[in-house]
Amino acid sequence: MKIALLQYPVLWADRDENLRLTCERIRAIAGQAQLALLPEMFTTGFCTDQPELAETTNGETVSTLQKLADEFRIAIAGSFICKDDATGKLYNRGFFIKPFETPDFIDKKHLYAHGGEDRFFTAGNNRSVIEYLGVKFRLLICYDLRFPVWARQEKDNLYDILLVCANWPQVRIKYWDALIAARATENQCYICATNIIGEDNQQLHYNGHSIAYDSYLNPIAQFEDDEEGTKIADFDIERLHHFRSVLPLWKDADDIVIK
Repeated sequence: MKIALLQYPVLWADRDENLRLTCERIRAIAGQAQLALLPEMFTTGFCTDQPELAETTNGETVSTLQKLADEFRIAIAGSFICKDDATGKLYNRGFFIKPFETPDFIDKKHLYAHGGEDRFFTAGNNRSVIEYLGVKFRLLICYDLRFPVWARQEKDNLYDILLVCANWPQVRIKYWDALIAARATENQCYICATNIIGEDNQQLHYNGHSIAYDSYLNPIAQFEDDEEGTKIADFDIERLHHFRSVLPLWKDADDIVIK
């Protein structure tokens, strides 16, 4: 399974231009990867107080990415500001768009109150595992990374690759580095995490550190400080399953119930 990590600046609140640039970047890797992982709120940046930027799941962002997925036979994951069709509530909505299939959506569970996210957005409660090309994925959105129970492998619902999309600033980047490694270790999974670079409208700097680890915590794709570009991580799923069979630590995990 080849996954492209896209680490770029996000233009603040410029939905149309961010979407256009993202489409160009995905077209540039056509045929090189089976999945492209975008950052959190890739069309807007972490704009938590501009509800007018929200779209429905039938809006331009999802429909454009679906056409791109179909055209280039590539799945696309990330998150955007979504206004739910049924309730009218706002969500930081994660998506996993597959070629010629109905998209999967998973809303961010843990809303970042310090950034005002809880004032406008509604928390999600979906821990679904998404299967694509025989590989099982879980998707976390930024702040969700801090909560190990939310990412925990279920004994009867194992995933292979944990995806993380984020807007994680440089001032807290050491936590990002540590938490990504921890989530991969405790869940005996591969992990692929994408962050942004550049400045936002809140005077925060983002220096990236997007990375992919295998189950032995070997980096198989990683970015330096403030590095702009796309890198492809090649995950060997059979090797992961062998590792789990030889050292089945996940079987000793505590049963959990999330209320």
